[in-house]
Amino acid sequence: MAALPQHQFSGPVTVFQEVRLPETATPAGYSALIGAYGLAVPLPRTLFATGEHHRITERDGWRIMTLRHAPHPTLEGHLTFALKYEGLDLAILKRLFQATGPAPIEALVRASPTGSYARRIWFLFEWLTGIRLDLPDADAGRYVPVVDPELQWAAPETTASRYRVKDNLPGTPEFCPLVFRTRALDEFIGMDLPQRAQAIVADVPRDVLARTAAFLLLKDSRSSYAIEGERPPHDRMQRWGRAIGEAGRQPIDRDELLRLQRIVLGDGRFVRLGFRQEGGFVGEHDRDNRIPLPDHISARHEDLPSLIDGMVGFDRGPAQGLDAVIAAAVLAFGFVYIHPFEDGNGRIHRYLIHHVLAMRGFNPPGVVFPVSTAILDEIDEYRRVLESYSQRLLPLIEWEPTPQFNVRVLNDTGDFYRFFDATPHAEFLYACVRRTIERDLPDETAFRQRYDQFRQQVDAFIDMPERLTDLLFRFLQQNGGRLSNRAREREFAALTDAEAEHIETIYREVFGNG
Repeated sequence: MAALPQHQFSGPVTVFQEVRLPETATPAGYSALIGAYGLAVPLPRTLFATGEHHRITERDGWRIMTLRHAPHPTLEGHLTFALKYEGLDLAILKRLFQATGPAPIEALVRASPTGSYARRIWFLFEWLTGIRLDLPDADAGRYVPVVDPELQWAAPETTASRYRVKDNLPGTPEFCPLVFRTRALDEFIGMDLPQRAQAIVADVPRDVLARTAAFLLLKDSRSSYAIEGERPPHDRMQRWGRAIGEAGRQPIDRDELLRLQRIVLGDGRFVRLGFRQEGGFVGEHDRDNRIPLPDHISARHEDLPSLIDGMVGFDRGPAQGLDAVIAAAVLAFGFVYIHPFEDGNGRIHRYLIHHVLAMRGFNPPGVVFPVSTAILDEIDEYRRVLESYSQRLLPLIEWEPTPQFNVRVLNDTGDFYRFFDATPHAEFLYACVRRTIERDLPDETAFRQRYDQFRQQVDAFIDMPERLTDLLFRFLQQNGGRLSNRAREREFAALTDAEAEHIETIYREVFGNG
């Protein structure tokens, strides 16, 4: 039997892949494998190495472990280190397995047939590549989870007896972003936000809650268009609001995504409706408006069928076993990176957040959290989160401009959209959901109740049509609780000084000084 090719692992370095280390250290785990096998993949958000110090340090995007953590400088050593300390990076693992081929993995498993890491590596090779290794089924060894639930969020386990592992991957080989366990996410989940939302609306009269829900729905629709820099006609905004209000009732599939795009855009005369049949990017053009200057390049149109099928499969399967907000972040941000449409992607991306939350019963029945409003208020952070992956992805995409001033991707990039670290996205979305529950929902219900008090007290001493009462309130609201001279002289000239003063007093008693 011919000897397997040997790959040279790096010694101590100060720079890795143009990224400077905080101190001289030896790449370990994924960073070592990327270097040794020349893998063109997005670098992990945190890279690992081993140094000379006797304590673990973390800064500048590196975690420097101690010498006692140093792995054996082999494929098995660095793979084991990665699974033990870094969790799963499926994009790196798939490119690595394509580079190694089956033989080294078969040799690794034969050398340690009962080893938990060897059996996880074996499972991952077959799951990611679709190639069955020339190995008999495992007959010994304790069952172990594929995803370490102490490091990353996992789906409910199913038994994979061939490898004696528990398959808890939160996705399929067509779509499986992963989220790391962090203190922030643990704290968000510990807040039990759905219960908080239920408690807020429990004592709110049904008619007030209905009006609150209608306002929040329109507010979210308006904000979602504003994020895209658009001010559509009121009827289109209302139609989109109604669609958001029905989120979660229909499963996501290709037809549903196409239906949503038609609602979002309304007029398809100047935009090609349907899934892209060419490349796509987010960004600008040069001064001559010819050469694309992309901030993000979308998935190749050839990869869209499998990627969309992967998202559909995730939504109907693994998403049901994940925390609702984490599942919403994975699906929604996965969709926006893929960017399957020529236009409408951003608004459908945010619709998918509502879809998952409603489907899982996270929000009270009939109430939509205005997540888009929270995103609009934190637009810079939203863009930073989007760029947290786009900026690492962009250098790996080979492309050329087309005669239509678009981009044509030249290399195989599909896996970069199937597998990415969605941790920043989940943390950001949880912060937005928390804000809507702790601020927007109680503020709006309280406002509606106070407005009802104001109107009832005004109606108790003066007959006035409802539309005039609404106008009266808006004037008071805009002018710090006082009627302006203009309002007194025109729309409300019929009020006596005493009546006007009494109305102002009612407003201040109900709403305070503005």
